Amino acid sequence: VLGTAFDPFLGGRNFDGKLVDYFCAEIKAKYKLDPKAKVRALLRLYQECEKLKKLMSSNSTDIPLNIECFMNDTDVSGKMNRSQFEELCADLLQRIEVPLLSLMEQTQLKVEDVTAVEIVGERIAKFFGKDVSTTLNADEAIARGCALQCAILSPAFKVREFSVTDATPFPISLLWNTEAEDTEGVHEVFSRNHAAPFSKVLTFYRKGPFELEAFYSDPNGVPYPESKIGRYVIQNVAAQKDGEKSKVKVKVRVNTHGIFSVSTASMVEPVKSEENEDVSVETEVESQDQRPIENSSDKNIQQENSEAGTQSQVQTDGQQTSQSPPSSEPPSEENKIPDAKKTNEKKGDQPPEAKKPKIKVKNVELPIEANLVWQLGKDLLNMYIETEGKMIMQDKLEKERNDAKNAVEEYVYEFRDKLSGPYEKFVCEKDLQGFSALLTETEGWLYEEGEDEAKQVYVDKLEDLKKLGTPIEMRYQEAAERPRLLEELGHRLQYYATIAGEFRNQDEKYIHIDEMEMMKVEKCVSEVVEWMNNAVSAQAKKSLDQDPAVHSSEIKAKLQELNNVCEPVVTQPKPKVDSPKEENPLNEQNDYKTEDMGEDDKNSEMPQQNGECHPSDQSTVTMDLD
Repeated sequence: VLGTAFDPFLGGRNFDGKLVDYFCAEIKAKYKLDPKAKVRALLRLYQECEKLKKLMSSNSTDIPLNIECFMNDTDVSGKMNRSQFEELCADLLQRIEVPLLSLMEQTQLKVEDVTAVEIVGERIAKFFGKDVSTTLNADEAIARGCALQCAILSPAFKVREFSVTDATPFPISLLWNTEAEDTEGVHEVFSRNHAAPFSKVLTFYRKGPFELEAFYSDPNGVPYPESKIGRYVIQNVAAQKDGEKSKVKVKVRVNTHGIFSVSTASMVEPVKSEENEDVSVETEVESQDQRPIENSSDKNIQQENSEAGTQSQVQTDGQQTSQSPPSSEPPSEENKIPDAKKTNEKKGDQPPEAKKPKIKVKNVELPIEANLVWQLGKDLLNMYIETEGKMIMQDKLEKERNDAKNAVEEYVYEFRDKLSGPYEKFVCEKDLQGFSALLTETEGWLYEEGEDEAKQVYVDKLEDLKKLGTPIEMRYQEAAERPRLLEELGHRLQYYATIAGEFRNQDEKYIHIDEMEMMKVEKCVSEVVEWMNNAVSAQAKKSLDQDPAVHSSEIKAKLQELNNVCEPVVTQPKPKVDSPKEENPLNEQNDYKTEDMGEDDKNSEMPQQNGECHPSDQSTVTMDLD
């Protein structure tokens, strides 16, 4: 990004306003109506003018404007073309060229240096003297960017890594007090069009806490009434043990959204130790000690500012580029061992030198007190958060209340339709009339006294309705499910009875089952058959509008009981019969194999068998062992 320029007080809404003012005057003169007198009518006119503006971008002919029932059931109409529109917006079009000229001045480019212009608008094309590219849809660009950002944040998608580098439109400076009286240090941390996001590390030498003030360097160029950003107090800064100033590193950053902040601050403390001490906790090299503070994804730059004894550094990713000579790095102990051996070989007669203590440093994080100009006070912010929580809870309660009201309304309409349909046979005439009257009464109550009642009132009303509606619904469900369950129970009874009959006929499939076990099956089958016959006869005496004599849950329980008793018995597997094993000793096999051989042939043939050893053999076999 080489440069940015804009007019914060000029946009598409200004062009819409020109059209609205024109048509307001025309409607007032033609129809004697004042659209600005009614907010609803004015909003409709704004919407239609925005559509008209978009149509004129691609058409140079007259574009009609028609609005039905605009005010007082009056239809209004008008027309506008592009040339008339440009005459209306002549002053606005002149303001467009101001940021364009500023942009070319910032980038030190000529119009001929611009390769392509990606924007929509004829006036922009006239300035650059070339056709504009309209391949980029602003709405689609935003939607694609949002989708890509969601994919980056989601663990379900793998997105190729990329970085977004923007520019800082307004320069930002830091102001601090120096040790000398009546003097202040100022440094422009981020210049105009500086890359963002970006981090910088500033080094200060102080004996106590100090304050930094951030502000915009060019107050006139900032479209805000206040150019100050905020004050940052670096706390807990103390002098070194020898009274010298402490080295304090402050990291400032502009994030992706262009927001400036003082993110971290740390004090570098020197620590003396001998060579043979363990210094694993402390860092030996200053650049290594800076990494926890200066870790960022920006490029590295170092600057030195001699004013007020401050040094400004910008470091990231462990890389450095400095104008000053690099600091000498003390060698590690591993590198010193071979050097010591060479020295002893060359200078064995010289006395050993005294050990010099190595200077090691460690970082101490410092707290930062931020007082931002545009930041709300803690008390006011907490009050807003509390108010937001109350509003969220109020919305939740209102939603629950509306859901309870809708549940009553839905129950009334649904049950009324079913009473004249599938539920009609399952309620007597008297109950039907009473329940229908209650439903009608509840409907009227919902739209009159019960329009804005509490949640519990609707819950109680629904319970009263269900006391009459649930028995009817239960009878309907029982009548639909009971025949199927009785049929299934009859099939299982017939299945087990058939198995019992085959057992009595000495069928080979079930002859292995114990007779006592089969008697249990027969007894259970007879008991369930008797219960089923009694239930069917009792239910036959009941009408559909009466509660059933037997419920489907009872039939399911009987079916489960029957299966639990009979199924383990009838599914017993047959016992396995072991077939007689043929005893064929190894010696007999050998005799059979060698019965036609002589004694010498037997002895010569025996060792050739794989892995067989015969205790009765007296011959020896020579074997090679590794």
